[in-house]
Amino acid sequence: MNLVSYDPLSQLFFEMEVAALSMGFSVEDDLSWPGLAVGDLFHRPRATVLVTVKGVDKLTLPVKRISYPIENAVPFSLDSVANAIHTLFSEETPVVLQLAPSEERVYMVGKANSVFEDLSVTLRQLRNRLFQDNSILSSLPLNSLSRNNEVDLLFLSELQVLHDIASLLSRHKHLAKDHSPDLYSLELAGLEEVGKRYGEDSQQFKDASQILVDSLQKFADEMFNLYSGNAVVEVVAVKTFNSPLTRKTRSILQSTQSETENPYNLAYPYNYNYSVIFNIILWMMIGLALAVIVISYNLWNMDPGYDSIIYRMTNQKIRMD
Repeated sequence: MNLVSYDPLSQLFFEMEVAALSMGFSVEDDLSWPGLAVGDLFHRPRATVLVTVKGVDKLTLPVKRISYPIENAVPFSLDSVANAIHTLFSEETPVVLQLAPSEERVYMVGKANSVFEDLSVTLRQLRNRLFQDNSILSSLPLNSLSRNNEVDLLFLSELQVLHDIASLLSRHKHLAKDHSPDLYSLELAGLEEVGKRYGEDSQQFKDASQILVDSLQKFADEMFNLYSGNAVVEVVAVKTFNSPLTRKTRSILQSTQSETENPYNLAYPYNYNYSVIFNIILWMMIGLALAVIVISYNLWNMDPGYDSIIYRMTNQKIRMD
């Protein structure tokens, strides 16, 4: 389980590029980062598991792992990687699962949809799941945390999601044995809420941090074993993001008057395929123009004495007259 960081020069797309390159997909920009080495193109990890923990700068893992510091963290998304998997492996059984506390999103492709359709994602479902007989409340040492506090239940419900994902996947191991890549992107904000509620120096925050570390280690080991060691498990611990990731909304009563989309008359963003398309169209037009000129020149200077189709048709017409 690796605690990875952002490249300070391109932090917005860093995690997306790391996940894409590790799964064998190409990226537009070069990634100059020493934490990712070149490997066998035909032997890529079958799964990438990314867990983002908000509210803490660093997690003290029980086992020594590779870690990198985070500088000026900004929000990121793996939607492009998920779309690539959906496009390339839509006929197979890849698992593409993304969960966030502010916006519950479960992207599932193909036959994997029926496996995770009962996964609890909303706050009400998560709370009900915690009070079932086979929940983690019966096995976790809560210590100073309480079952009657909403903040504590939110934190514990996120750990319940980790447990349920590994449990569902263990009952359907064929999803981890196929040749299609799987993507798991999970964002945990429960520890951040515990820190806001009790303070970072409180016993509740210390207990929650230790419970989270133990749960993440167990989850990483389970996922790593399910994929027979051919998986990348990453944990990104970030205190807070510099800019919030917000969703733009539009009211149905909004005025329909069009606004200037480009008031400063700026050029449109450069497309990397522009030069290719330009050269194809340019040389095709030049070739067609040269072909028309050569054909016209040969027809204009053609000797009518030759036994050609034009000569025979012209000669026949003269004889008929």
